[in-house]
Amino acid sequence: MMEEKLKFAVLGTGFWSDFQIKGWQEIEGVELVALCDPEGDKAEESAKRHGINRFYQDASALLENETLDFVDIISSIPSHAQLVRLAAKKGVHVICQKPMAEDFQTCKELVEVCQKAGVQFFIHENARFQLPIRACKDLIQNGEIGQPFKARLTFCSGFPVFENQPSLANLDQFIISDLGVHLLDTARFLFGEVEQIYCQTQKVNPKIKGEDVANILMRMQNGIDCFVEMSYASYLEKESFPQTLMLIEGDTGSMRLDHNHLLTLTQKGKGSSSWKVDPPVYAWADPDYALIHSSIVACNLNILSGLQGKGIGETSGADNLKTMELVFLSYDSAQHNQVMKPKHG
Repeated sequence: MMEEKLKFAVLGTGFWSDFQIKGWQEIEGVELVALCDPEGDKAEESAKRHGINRFYQDASALLENETLDFVDIISSIPSHAQLVRLAAKKGVHVICQKPMAEDFQTCKELVEVCQKAGVQFFIHENARFQLPIRACKDLIQNGEIGQPFKARLTFCSGFPVFENQPSLANLDQFIISDLGVHLLDTARFLFGEVEQIYCQTQKVNPKIKGEDVANILMRMQNGIDCFVEMSYASYLEKESFPQTLMLIEGDTGSMRLDHNHLLTLTQKGKGSSSWKVDPPVYAWADPDYALIHSSIVACNLNILSGLQGKGIGETSGADNLKTMELVFLSYDSAQHNQVMKPKHG
């Protein structure tokens, strides 16, 4: 007997939605039945591109008229909270793009709203699903470098991100909320929860509102010191966008994730070995974002397993709340020049 497909709608049809929809279309077990965007012509154009028959301008009307198992919210950050609440009220499971909301209190409320409504709540946090990062996690878990004690995660780029997503230039809080959320979640995925965090930020590009450089030092609960650096103002010898480069040191070895997904493992008494960890490439992926677009599919598969009750979705709202606390503590730390301690780790 064939399993019934889960029906869903996409709320928000901006730049990222095309790739998110294509990612869902790679997966069996789901059916996209409707799209919605406050700009009705955008919803209609997206529906035509993706072969979807129904589109809406008003999310309330969509939720009233469609029978859905879940919604995938791919809209602007300020709209997340309202749309999550609308879906939860209708008893529809929710997937929401990062960052979850504009402040930590709202993030907590959204998790609570979904819990009280009895609906599952996931954040589409895809960075931890990048194949090279999963490979590093496997090496750590297998004890290949012994006990890790220090790590560096780097995302420093001169990629013109504002050309594809001009709205990012108008964010009061930019690089930590847009990019840093990925790196902080990756650090949690690799090394566990955070004991304390310290951050400094800069704005190099005078044409944007928010910060475009941030340096974050964390002491993890297990004693690992993790330094996370990010920049969209770095013009370097080798452009690494959209890769996160990493160096992880343990008491019997180290691993380095370098440009073009090259992973090097060095072990005490054994020397070094290197190999490529290339992600799958999809025909619809933008070559500039191919690594990220491959992780969309993996993240969707993991969330779907949670929705179907076949597994545990890693990026639940409750789990992502810990990442969002680090995002807002980073801003507080930079503003007050103080070390901050998470309460929800």
